[in-house]
Amino acid sequence: MDEDIKKRTQETAKKLWTGGIKIDPPYLMWKEFDKGLANDLSMFITGTLYSRTVLTLPERQMAACAMLAALGAADELRLHVNAALNVGCDPHKLAEVFFQLAPYGGMPLVNKALEVYRDVLKGRGEWEAFTKKKG
Repeated sequence: MDEDIKKRTQETAKKLWTGGIKIDPPYLMWKEFDKGLANDLSMFITGTLYSRTVLTLPERQMAACAMLAALGAADELRLHVNAALNVGCDPHKLAEVFFQLAPYGGMPLVNKALEVYRDVLKGRGEWEAFTKKKG
């Protein structure tokens, strides 16, 4: 069982965190404090939760981005926006998710999410293509 979870963790992590802009995942910080707990958390989050098939990885990342934007968690949002693009989320739908936040969280959260998103797109060299294909 542990080998299966370890394999799923590695496969899912590779899809999410490889590519795009260089961002150190929180896992690296967790390891500085407690390597065993960091591994357990990673296997649960990435190997168990993120590898479930009820939602696709793009759907799961869109949900994560919406929740992180609503919380105003800019650093984590940066990580998950990059991951969302890595797994094929439609860039314009992702922007729409952030605009959808307006009636629930207010414009300051929308603005922060869009700022983070723009920075990630620029860091990936995708901002110009995004702005040319406005939805």
